[in-house]
Amino acid sequence: MLTITGLRKSYGKLRVLEGVDLHVAPGEVCGLIGPNGAGKTTLVSIVTGLRDADAGSIQVAGMDAAANRSAIRGMVGCAPQELGLYPTISVRANMEFFGRWNGVRGRRLAARVMDVAEALDLTSLLGRRAGDLSGGQKRRLHTALAMLHAPRLLFLDEPTVGADVVARMRLLEAVKSIAADGCAVVYATHYLAEIETLGASVAVLEAGRIRERGPLAEVVARHGQARAELEFSGDAPHLDGWERHGSRLWAMTPDPASATAAAIAKLNGDAGRLRSVRIVPASLESAYLAITGHDVDAADAVETTEETDA
Repeated sequence: MLTITGLRKSYGKLRVLEGVDLHVAPGEVCGLIGPNGAGKTTLVSIVTGLRDADAGSIQVAGMDAAANRSAIRGMVGCAPQELGLYPTISVRANMEFFGRWNGVRGRRLAARVMDVAEALDLTSLLGRRAGDLSGGQKRRLHTALAMLHAPRLLFLDEPTVGADVVARMRLLEAVKSIAADGCAVVYATHYLAEIETLGASVAVLEAGRIRERGPLAEVVARHGQARAELEFSGDAPHLDGWERHGSRLWAMTPDPASATAAAIAKLNGDAGRLRSVRIVPASLESAYLAITGHDVDAADAVETTEETDA
C-alpha cells in the first residue's frame, strides 16, 4: 500500500531525512518510532502531500504520489500531531464537513459519522461545540476526521496525547479494527507500549534514516535486553558499568538481578539515597534503547498543553 524509496528532505543546511526506505502492506500497522527531531513528522507530512521532498519516490497503491495527488487523496487519511478542528461548530458538523470534503455524502456519510463516533466514544458528544471539548476529546475527534472516509492508508501522529486510559484503549481498538479491514496504518508515537498493544511492526527512524524495520517480536529478539535501573534522591552516583542519567543509573544485562545486587553492594555512602530498584524484561523499550542509544520518556517527549479527559 505504501512504498517509500530514498526519501530526502533538508531545511537549509539541516538534513532531516537522508534516504528513507519504508514499505507498509495492506492491513499492517507500522509503529513509527524515534527520538525527537528524527524526522517522523516531516516524513508523514511529505507522504500526505503537505510538504515536498527534495529527492526520492513515494508510491501509494502502486501509484506515484507526486504525479497522482488528486487520485490518491481519497485513499489517504491523516491526523497530524497538531489539532485541526473547527472550534465554533459541533462535533457532528465537523465530522460531516470533513466527510464531504473527502467525498462521502448522503446516507453513507450519516452512517460513517455514527460508526466512527461509536468507535472513538464520541456519540454522546456529537451535539457539543468542538471548542468546548477537553484536550483528549479533541484528540479523538481529530483522529475521527481522518477515518471518516475509510482510507486505505492512514497516518496517525501521536494520536493518544491528552487521552485518558479508556479513550486510549478505544482508539487502539479502532486502529486494530480498521487494519483488520485492510487499511495500512502508519502509527507514529512515543508510547512504545501502544506499539506492543497493537502488535504492530516496527520502524525505528533516527537521524533521518530507518535504523531498524521488522515485526515487533523479531526486533525485540534481535536487540532487546533486560534492563536494571536504580533511582536516587538527587543526582545518581558514578558506578562502573552503569549509565548515569540525572537521578538514575541503568544497565543492560542478561542477569539484571545479580547486576543490581552487585551495584548496591558498591554504593557505600550513596546507599541511603537509593529510592527505587526496577528490573525491566526484554521489550520494545530495551530494543529501542539498544538501537538508538536514547531512552524514551513519553511524558517529556511530546510537548502538549492539552488537558486530559475528565
